[in-house]
Amino acid sequence: MDSKEIALKISNVSFSYKKGTKAISCLNLEVQKGSFTTLLGESGCGKTTILKLISGFLQPDSGTIEIDGINQNKVEPDKRKIAFVFQNYALFPHLTVKQNILYGVKNKKNENNYKIFEDTVKSLNLDNLLNRYSHELSGGQQQRVALARSLVLNPKILLMDEPLSSLDTKLREKVRDELKEIQQKLKITTIYVTHDREEALSLSDNIAVIHEGKILQEGSPKELYFSPTNLYTADFIGHANFLKNNENTFLVRPQWFALSEDEQQNDLCGKIEEITFLGDTTRLIIKLSGENFFSCEQNLIVDLPTIICDDLKKGNSIFLKILKKWKL
Repeated sequence: MDSKEIALKISNVSFSYKKGTKAISCLNLEVQKGSFTTLLGESGCGKTTILKLISGFLQPDSGTIEIDGINQNKVEPDKRKIAFVFQNYALFPHLTVKQNILYGVKNKKNENNYKIFEDTVKSLNLDNLLNRYSHELSGGQQQRVALARSLVLNPKILLMDEPLSSLDTKLREKVRDELKEIQQKLKITTIYVTHDREEALSLSDNIAVIHEGKILQEGSPKELYFSPTNLYTADFIGHANFLKNNENTFLVRPQWFALSEDEQQNDLCGKIEEITFLGDTTRLIIKLSGENFFSCEQNLIVDLPTIICDDLKKGNSIFLKILKKWKL
């Protein structure tokens, strides 16, 4: 990658908390300007610690963090041109939306600063909410106000720590779509933390899977979903079946199966243990039986179009063809 395109470079960064717990171990990451990069992993894996190291709230024990090629290790947080959107939004209840958005702007009467404010408010559709207080806003509106408060600072990098986790499912999907649209429109370099794989897959240009303070794999959403390099990533990024043949292990996603009408021309056979209606798809839990070219330590998860599942019953024998598999 051309160094001019790199907004953030983390090189061999390690960090331990005072009690000696190793939180981050020899982390390396490059973030391209204008991209949306997600740190994906379970709670406690080190995602938020990485954000705090980038923002300067924590200092690494070793390694370097560069923004636009400049080492930030001795730069104070307020000098790094970084904005942070927290999980709970941290809006001031006694201030209006306008006052909340302008809170961090040092010279509010500056013409250029106010132009940034007006453009931000317009792009986030907050024009009619400026005189309201946070308790008068919906969860999605509060999220947009918190985002606006960060964007008016004209940051080089926007950090977001699970900003949608407190929203209900329907609203989360709506705000997620809005967030992606805003990020693409403004072309602001964004680093986003979540444990939700659907969020990561739908929002990101690039995903780094974090486990125990290390990056296990980094790449585009499609690369991680279709071509994972390790069992953890394969399992964490989506439902996974791990089929074995001799010394080889293959990933087969639940959607990568089809029914076979020919009992002699199939890849797997078994019995249906459970059937779950999911709308457009129906999920089958299948226990392998008889002679199969592949073995599986656990029951198979198979997602088939509901329209072809009407005749399937619990206890039925089933024959499957594998449409796609990925060797791990």
